[in-house]
Amino acid sequence: MENQQDKEFTAEELAAQKEQMLQFYTESLPYLEAQAKYEEALLKIEEARFKRTNIQMQYALMSQQMEGQEEEDDNEEELPTERKLKKRS
Repeated sequence: MENQQDKEFTAEELAAQKEQMLQFYTESLPYLEAQAKYEEALLKIEEARFKRTNIQMQYALMSQQMEGQEEEDDNEEELPTERKLKKRS
């Protein structure tokens, strides 16, 4: 098999090659633009999911901290009073 880089092209062959490349890229643009819009839409969705998850985690942490504070308050109220020793006779 002949390596294309070793082959020397004539001016007509180079012009034809350039025309083929231009045609390929021109025909591919609508697909690439559609893919770019698709990727941007996916990005927006992922950002929204990240924000929602982040908010849920913050809410859970805040709720957990509030529950912990309530338990501490309950524990403080339930502390036993001082016990007094009975005198033996």
